[in-house]
Amino acid sequence: MQTKLFTPGRLLLALIALPLALGLAACGKKDDATGAAPVGAPLNAVPPPAGKAWTEVVAVTPEGGYVMGNPNAPIKVIEFASLTCPHCAEFEEKGFPHLRDEYVARGTVSLEFRNFVRDPYDTSMAMLTRCGTPDSFFALTEQVYSNQKAIFDQLQPIGAQLQAANLPANQIFKAIGERGGLIDFFAARGIAKDQATQCLAKADSATKLANDTQKATDTFNVTGTPTFIVNGRNVEVATWDALEPILKQAGAR
Repeated sequence: MQTKLFTPGRLLLALIALPLALGLAACGKKDDATGAAPVGAPLNAVPPPAGKAWTEVVAVTPEGGYVMGNPNAPIKVIEFASLTCPHCAEFEEKGFPHLRDEYVARGTVSLEFRNFVRDPYDTSMAMLTRCGTPDSFFALTEQVYSNQKAIFDQLQPIGAQLQAANLPANQIFKAIGERGGLIDFFAARGIAKDQATQCLAKADSATKLANDTQKATDTFNVTGTPTFIVNGRNVEVATWDALEPILKQAGAR
């Protein structure tokens, strides 16, 4: 399934043409066939920096993602995910705690999260999860997924309002944040309202998210979310039950 990409110039048109409920259907869940993976010897745990855990080490990557864990981990996982994707929320609930606490924490696996934006709502939320310090990114992303249904309930009615307002594309994200309750949601989680408003006004941030999404499609053949890249290879799975054996085969055991 090919996930639609909306560049910033097309975001308002996409909002008009594609209601939120239909946008969710574009989230693709792949077959859980693990395929072949190299079998490596078990890897020894790597001590974290003094006074820290690897799960507390987070940095922004040149590719536009946020990486958690040992930057020199022998097993590098990239997750491409959409904040409006229910399958991504399912992985966040069922897989992310295991990946973080049992693998990233040992220093043998790093996890880089890259936003794969599919619609204006997705873009607005991605801009807000990136509005704080790198240390807050994974916690804010987890909060979005944990409250995804409630967020959808608030966003659902505003499509017609925004269509009627006929706003310029570079104002659409701020309007979504204000009318859809996102600014209040993030304010309750440490992102001040003024700060959130400023982040949503940065059209270049939306442009970069759109460009990075297109690059993911071109480079890694990301056609649905979540998609996982392990040491540079798209492993064509979308669930923790399918991803964990691949990590173990690579030596994370």
